[in-house]
Amino acid sequence: MDSVHGFGLGVASRSNTGETLDVFYPAPLSQLSGDLVEVVNSLSGELDASALNTLEKAFRRVGAESQAALTQRLKDCSRPVIACTLVDNRPPESVAEAYLKLHMLSHRLVRPHGTILDDIFGLLPNNAWTDEGAISLDELPQRQLDARLRGTTLEVSSVDKFPKMTNYVVPTGVRIAHTARVRLGAYLGTGTTVMHEGFLNFNAGTEGPGMVEGRISAGVWVGAGSDLGGGCSTMGTLSGGGNIIISVGKECLIGANAGVGIPLGDRCTVEAGLFITAGTKVTVLDGARKPIETVSARDLASRSDLLFRRNSTSGVVECLTNRSAIELNETLHANN
Repeated sequence: MDSVHGFGLGVASRSNTGETLDVFYPAPLSQLSGDLVEVVNSLSGELDASALNTLEKAFRRVGAESQAALTQRLKDCSRPVIACTLVDNRPPESVAEAYLKLHMLSHRLVRPHGTILDDIFGLLPNNAWTDEGAISLDELPQRQLDARLRGTTLEVSSVDKFPKMTNYVVPTGVRIAHTARVRLGAYLGTGTTVMHEGFLNFNAGTEGPGMVEGRISAGVWVGAGSDLGGGCSTMGTLSGGGNIIISVGKECLIGANAGVGIPLGDRCTVEAGLFITAGTKVTVLDGARKPIETVSARDLASRSDLLFRRNSTSGVVECLTNRSAIELNETLHANN
């Protein structure tokens, strides 16, 4: 991982602890060079007006006018401006570092598994996510009362460690029908469509184009041209997959209410309602659709051109070669 730098707006608890609740990084930077690297590396933590002036001048010297303009706007903000630099690919050690890593994923600076996120759950605070931003749970009752006294209602959309991605990053060329179902730290490639029941966890993503009507769990990567049918599921590192990295290859189809707990190669199909785990016994069929052998599904992991189905008479899970790649409707994935 190249060094990544972020200058963002922090939200702190109003209590005496002043705990950082979240940080918004509008435009994380990578691959800096020259004098700018020295200036940026010298800045860390909360920045005062003098530090922001230094940063703005450094951006202007190298012709980075958009970054200079952003820095100028940050100077006028009442919230703390936080500088964070990630040089080594190591687990995050602060809330600011954790949020920068999540932004990196959703800004497409790294793909899932491209940055270490170990122990991020223990690091991030559990916040109330509201129409007034992140609020510490111990402050929430008073903030709700304050809103009522003003004649309004504080809208609490969720209580979670991870916010929804679209309040921080909206990648280009995507459609998201229900924004609450995509967490910050998800990677959505160009051409990805997430329907109302689709879900993408952090450190998971799609290469795009692709249709997501099912669940992409943490750690799962879905290749280009694949379609995840309604209600289907992928078994991620947080949902039973353990240390096995589950991936779905290119031009695959996982049918409605189906699921996979093994990596799939390219052009694979899992019929609707069939959940394949590593230990599932699968009868492999030859070209004449006669049984060859019975193996565990893990033995078929990452192989391409396979069709998994359940025999409607015997109930046996079968696998045969499927060389007709799933062609997605190009119009559905034109998310310009």
